[in-house]
Amino acid sequence: MTDMINLNEINKVLIIQTAFLGDVILTLPLVQVLKKHKPGLQIDFLCIPETAGVLKNNPDINEVILYDKRQYKGIGKLFNLTNKLKKNKYDLIISPHRSARSTLITYFTSAKYSIAFDNSAFRSLYKIKIPYQKDIHEIQRNLSLLKPLGINETQIIKPDIYISETERKKIDEIFLQNNISSNDKIISIAPGSAWFTKRFPQEKFLKLIQSLDNQIKIILIGGKDDISIGEYLKSNYPDSNLINLIGKLNILESAEAIRRSQILITNDSAPLHIGNSVETNVYAIFGSTIPQFGFYPFGKNDMVFEINGLACRPCGIHGRTACPLGTLECMNAIDEKNIAEIINKKFK
Repeated sequence: MTDMINLNEINKVLIIQTAFLGDVILTLPLVQVLKKHKPGLQIDFLCIPETAGVLKNNPDINEVILYDKRQYKGIGKLFNLTNKLKKNKYDLIISPHRSARSTLITYFTSAKYSIAFDNSAFRSLYKIKIPYQKDIHEIQRNLSLLKPLGINETQIIKPDIYISETERKKIDEIFLQNNISSNDKIISIAPGSAWFTKRFPQEKFLKLIQSLDNQIKIILIGGKDDISIGEYLKSNYPDSNLINLIGKLNILESAEAIRRSQILITNDSAPLHIGNSVETNVYAIFGSTIPQFGFYPFGKNDMVFEINGLACRPCGIHGRTACPLGTLECMNAIDEKNIAEIINKKFK
């Protein structure tokens, strides 16, 4: 590689990842590997307020800088942000996020070096561009951005998140209130997603729950946008073994609840990556998106449920707000009772 950077000359780094929570989690190994190669490095992390919670307590990150897209809407206000960042005098900015705004923030912050993928918006504004590989995991893809620094890490590295005693005590209290012990069979279910075509239908989640062994404790996990799904599931399955925590936990509290579960059932969304971070077995349901995009679970006992061979799948890199064909066959053809059967067998 001709565009090489001497790591010894780098003291202050800014990582820009202003996408969704899952994207932030999958950027963490980049931070971890950087810190491993140069422990004294100052690493700041720019993200949106909604995802900052997963970076709490992280010893590898010096400062979490919030980028509220509503506050900095418009090019003039964006300059207010970059002027603040410029004062930090970063030696290097790394941007796994490929958006135009991330590129403009990088450019106007005026670091000596900048690294991004070669398919980023306004890519010519970056000093060094790295080929975006489609056939590897997103973690490996992000780690490839370190190659100009002489760091050639090709393995999937588990993202580290840091759950404090405060989060543990919160889950202790919830488990005590709901008569859940460490000896119980526990699964977490994260039924939500920002995208309709990435959500396993709530009716199918209900049938899945109804097909589980009645000794299994079920914890519903999700954010405020998923509250209606949680209410639907709880109202149609009022059993005390179903504990609805959707909208009641922050990111790290959710991570602790998932950590205490033997299995996490989730769509292709952020909880999948939290599950891998806390080393819980992940059973991931893929609809309109496919694991080959690089966002699959990587644990040795993880499973993926999907319908292969559909001519319409995938229908885009991201999820959609509606099925283009109106059938949502990629989700509706998945047998929820088969998933429940696999889980029941695992607990026997």
